[in-house]
Amino acid sequence: MSIADTFIIYLQLTGIIWARYFLIAGLFYFLLWGRPEEKVRARRLAERRPDAKTVRHEITMSLASSAIYAAPGAIVFAAFLNGGTAIYAGPINGVLGWAYLPVSVVIYLLIHDAYFYWTHRAMHHPKLFRATHLAHHRSRQPTPWAAFSFHPWEAVISAWVLPAAAFFIPIHVGAVLFVLVFMTFCSVANHAGWEIVPERWLKGPLGAHFISASHHNVHHTNYSANYGLYFRFWDRLMKTDRGVAEPIRAK
Repeated sequence: MSIADTFIIYLQLTGIIWARYFLIAGLFYFLLWGRPEEKVRARRLAERRPDAKTVRHEITMSLASSAIYAAPGAIVFAAFLNGGTAIYAGPINGVLGWAYLPVSVVIYLLIHDAYFYWTHRAMHHPKLFRATHLAHHRSRQPTPWAAFSFHPWEAVISAWVLPAAAFFIPIHVGAVLFVLVFMTFCSVANHAGWEIVPERWLKGPLGAHFISASHHNVHHTNYSANYGLYFRFWDRLMKTDRGVAEPIRAK
């Protein structure tokens, strides 16, 4: 495959990532911030409504980051078309084939979560923060549009872990699509300014191990805590877990 073909794939993937971002973030923004508050079946965490300046900043940075994310994606997709990755397609055969499908998803999420925790925590070091992560924290009260609102250097650092895994860890193309959509959904939900997870689940035995908006919201006010992405395992292990934020409006 030529460089020109790979560049065309890159442009197509950029458009797809932008579309996925606008669809999911836009839906969250409308449902949580675009309707009368009494109609929202969630618990509000943000003290004030989003302002236009913050939203513009988040969208601009997210679009730039998405264009960076598309680069390793294009390389992986081009390699996949030539049989050079661990991604496979076609029918899933047998019990083991179907059983491995969710296992592969969990493996990829665990890899992503671990990489995110340690790079995220490293970027909070005083010598790295301004050059990498400050752009994201300009959203003291993030909105759904902050999902990919990162400085280009942070986007470069975070863009390669899952594409790299695709060269070594077998995963079905359908599972790849699920991981990408799930990743976007979680990032949007965790920055929404509202807690959409039911309180009884959030405070239950399973909810205590997963990250939601209530957990990540603490990080945007306490930079030395709650660095995780999907799971609270690393925060608990490294004693950086500071619990969850209390809603300012219960539902």
